[in-house]
Amino acid sequence: MLIGKAGPAKSAIATASATAIDVRGRDLVGDLMGRVSFTAYFYLLVTGREPTEDQRWFLDLLLVALAEHGLTPSAVASRMTLAAAPDSIQGAVAAGLLGAGPVILGSAEPSAAVIAGIRQRIAAGAARDTAVRAVATEMRARGEKMPGFGHPLHKPVDPRAERILALADERKVAGEAIAIARALTPVVAEVWGRPLPMNVSMAIAAVLIDLDFPPAMAKAVPILARTAGLLAHIAEEQERPIGFLMASAAEEAIAYDGDAQS
Repeated sequence: MLIGKAGPAKSAIATASATAIDVRGRDLVGDLMGRVSFTAYFYLLVTGREPTEDQRWFLDLLLVALAEHGLTPSAVASRMTLAAAPDSIQGAVAAGLLGAGPVILGSAEPSAAVIAGIRQRIAAGAARDTAVRAVATEMRARGEKMPGFGHPLHKPVDPRAERILALADERKVAGEAIAIARALTPVVAEVWGRPLPMNVSMAIAAVLIDLDFPPAMAKAVPILARTAGLLAHIAEEQERPIGFLMASAAEEAIAYDGDAQS
């Protein structure tokens, strides 16, 4: 039984024979291995083309920026899963990645959508500041949060976002998307009535757009980056286990307020 509408029975990513492996039209063994970095290879796999030097450099930067951030919910989930199933490294990685959503790790994608919406208004003739204020005001009126702004820890600025934007200026790749992100900062604070610093997700979305990355990269980059961090936590959990300690602390921290036994 076929569910949904299927596309053509074809894939353009890779094919293999007894003697060769072709990836995106290139010889894996004779060409790619030993020539391209993993960062450039990831870009090639996702897009079908090799990155420019600026695309490769900033993709590397963004992967480093996002790989690790301490005992986040994703890291805790991975370590506790490994504690319960020590033979399932892949399960522990998956447990950590399943929580990559718009609250934790995954807000670069909706941040990119906000920038895209503002760019559409600018293309239709609106001034940048007018478009920025209109989008922010409309989102606030609908009771929505502005993705890419605010952070529970990093205040008054997210140092990762500041560094990404500074390097974009330094390497002369900052364009309209970064200008929009910067223009949003004071408007968001005004419209929401409190300081909300631009966080790393908005900076990532802006630089990806200015460097002509495809939309799929907005979520792919955080997922790939955090996979590396989760593997580090899993490796440490194998040597210095704290998964059950965190589980015990959680149990002690939460009070039961259900009905007593009758």
